[in-house]
Amino acid sequence: MKLLLVIFIIHAIFIPCFSFDVPGKDLPLTLDYYKSTCPTVFDVIKKEMECIVKEDPRNAATIIRLHFHDCFVQGCDASVLLDETETLQGEKKASPNINSLKGYKIVDRIKNIIESECPGVVSCADLLTISARDATILVGGPYWDVPVGRKDSKTASYELATTNLPTPEEGLVSIISKFYYQGLSVEDMVALVGAHTIGKAQCRNFRSRIYGDFRVTSALNPASETYLASLRELCPESSGEGDSNVTAMDNVTPNIFDNSIYHTLLRGEGLLNSDQEMYTSMFGIQTRRIVSKYAEDPVAFFEQFSKSMVKMGNILNSKSLVDGEVRKNCRFINT
Repeated sequence: MKLLLVIFIIHAIFIPCFSFDVPGKDLPLTLDYYKSTCPTVFDVIKKEMECIVKEDPRNAATIIRLHFHDCFVQGCDASVLLDETETLQGEKKASPNINSLKGYKIVDRIKNIIESECPGVVSCADLLTISARDATILVGGPYWDVPVGRKDSKTASYELATTNLPTPEEGLVSIISKFYYQGLSVEDMVALVGAHTIGKAQCRNFRSRIYGDFRVTSALNPASETYLASLRELCPESSGEGDSNVTAMDNVTPNIFDNSIYHTLLRGEGLLNSDQEMYTSMFGIQTRRIVSKYAEDPVAFFEQFSKSMVKMGNILNSKSLVDGEVRKNCRFINT
């Protein structure tokens, strides 16, 4: 079965127009879900996110990443926000999250304001989804309508957080399989990775790249050599030294949501192996074409990013839709 899956994935990479349809009328989400119960929710979140991003532009990437990590585990159900208790093992300490995710206090801050206006109405899952859209806009990215009506889960999955989320050193075929598992296409994957245009990465997550094939992919370009030298100064080769040191994944316009990250990949300077694989992997015929398209056409990137964010936000936890809740505190299940 595993062999068949790999064959299917490799085959799909070479199909230029392969895609999944976005679920539509069967989704229990609507644009006006809070029209009568909390009509100000979008305005409240937008206003608070404006303050949060103004305080630190990096907060935009923090919230987008938190949303992504939530949706890839049990669907977009705010399970990633749950703290561990004696009876619940959360997702925060799973290997893809423990050194990567922040932003929990940002969610708390917005949730407290919403609860004061509309107590017990707006789910943490919806709050995070709306915040991710607003974060994107506030650093120059595109707008999209956010369907709402998600419920918060009463469970979390440390195991799925460990296995479902792509890792920085992962190969292209494996990453594509993880997106397919969520119902997301290759086009969705390349577009969503574009969010790295405002992201930062820790040394522990790009060390193997800068001491590995970075020179090969950047073709010994003198300018790339200078960039590589600065990265190695920041991130020593020995594991444990400077592990938490961070740098921008887009070293040209790190605080602006644009298509610069794709130009970085064309130069062979992708900071993460998982990103650079989309352009230089031997299996990347389709992904290479899409990366080139987005590098040439920022409008096409913005349009697809918007569509893919809606599609990802529509990954739902069917169990939570039945017996989920609206948490009063995003860190804990209601008692």
